[in-house]
Amino acid sequence: MLFGKISWQLCGLKKLPWSCDSRYFWGWLNAVFNKVDHERIREVGPERAASEWLLRCGAMVRYHGQERWQKDYNNLPTGPLDKYKIQAIDATDSCIMNIGFDHMEGLQYVEKIRLCKCHYIEDDCLERISQLENLQKSLLEMEIISCGNVTDKGIIALHHLRNLKYLLLCDLPGVRDQAHLVQVFKALLPALELKLDLKRNGDNE
Repeated sequence: MLFGKISWQLCGLKKLPWSCDSRYFWGWLNAVFNKVDHERIREVGPERAASEWLLRCGAMVRYHGQERWQKDYNNLPTGPLDKYKIQAIDATDSCIMNIGFDHMEGLQYVEKIRLCKCHYIEDDCLERISQLENLQKSLLEMEIISCGNVTDKGIIALHHLRNLKYLLLCDLPGVRDQAHLVQVFKALLPALELKLDLKRNGDNE
């Protein structure tokens, strides 16, 4: 699919001369990539539709029973719609944003999500993840790294992910109260392994 290839390349472009006009253009284009097509979800199922959304935005997925990451929109596997179940999502340098997170509603098998250098990830995105009952059941690991728009509010919302076993938080300048985060997760998710590296925020040890 040519559109998928072009969209992935556009989303991944770096070293552009930024201006008010260019920021508006790329924000608009990325919003187009994130738009939810509910008819498409009904047609191909949530796993395929979510795979298309994630790869279109520059993320990668790994399916159950496979070691290889799927990152090429044009080489998405074909076959029975219920054959490929998303087990892990790596959204490093992707343009996923809140308006696209409805794609995750039907995903029942996601165990790990990595959000790294995601400029459009905000507290609303983390709150949306934490509210999805399917992810509350399945999600075991999360990594949130260098997402500048995330604050304490969004991180604390993750306590609703009751089966979460591992949470890595690194280089999040909007997260201010490290001690409070530790206290909240220790009380609400005592089995959670919480890894913090927020020194760049100016937090004290």
